[in-house]
Amino acid sequence: MKNKIQKITTNLWFDSQAEEAAKFYTSIFENSKIGRITSYGNEGNQIHGKTLGSVMTVEFELEGQTFVALNGGPQFKFTEAISFIIHCEDQKELDYYWGKLSEGGDEKAQVCG
Repeated sequence: MKNKIQKITTNLWFDSQAEEAAKFYTSIFENSKIGRITSYGNEGNQIHGKTLGSVMTVEFELEGQTFVALNGGPQFKFTEAISFIIHCEDQKELDYYWGKLSEGGDEKAQVCG
């Protein structure tokens, strides 16, 4: 059987916290891993203004779903408008993810059905 390539990859934009975010998410989900990490080079420096060698993107996988975290700068903010829908087997599993993902966050942004 041929490996199926994921057709759509979610891209999450951060100012400079892409690697930290990938480590956070992969610490929560059992079936997860960090993949390729790319760095900013001299090309385009006049536009992106990032430090040479600093992290540009981090690919990571959560439960078989691939994501890319991008250190794109402060133009766009990571807000509660970004949501993960996690299908849980029971209340215990739901409580686990709710506790881990909301820990330390803004309580006003923690609305869930």
